[in-house]
Amino acid sequence: MKQRVRAVLITPKNTMLAIRRIRPGIPEYWVLPGGGVEADDESLEAALHREVWEEIAGRAEITGLLHTVESNDEQQFVYLARITEWNFDERSGPEFSRDDRGEYRLEEVPLTVEGLDSIDLKPEEITDEIRKALDDGRLAAAVSSQS
Repeated sequence: MKQRVRAVLITPKNTMLAIRRIRPGIPEYWVLPGGGVEADDESLEAALHREVWEEIAGRAEITGLLHTVESNDEQQFVYLARITEWNFDERSGPEFSRDDRGEYRLEEVPLTVEGLDSIDLKPEEITDEIRKALDDGRLAAAVSSQS
């Protein structure tokens, strides 16, 4: 079973970082930073740190597992994490060098229900979990501990 890691990266401005995907012939959508776990990753958290570095040249402080999304052939582990520095221009992931992958644009999205409603975050199950975490205070706790 393929494993992937993603992160709700919470910034000091109480936003989350999301990548807007623009591909020909497909309506634009957003994804959380992350990607596939590789055989030489020591752990899921190590894979997430590597992916955050590759995708946004950032360093994140992982605060916990938010949710696991499972399908027949894949598991996605979605973490909560705080991030204070990143540089999208310094990204180094292999997907950014391929012309056939479309555009990747890093955006700060308000960490609110309205912010979530303003984007088409995929997969939808992650959006639902972020909403629940907003409602039950898990995201507020992660944000307040950053102040």
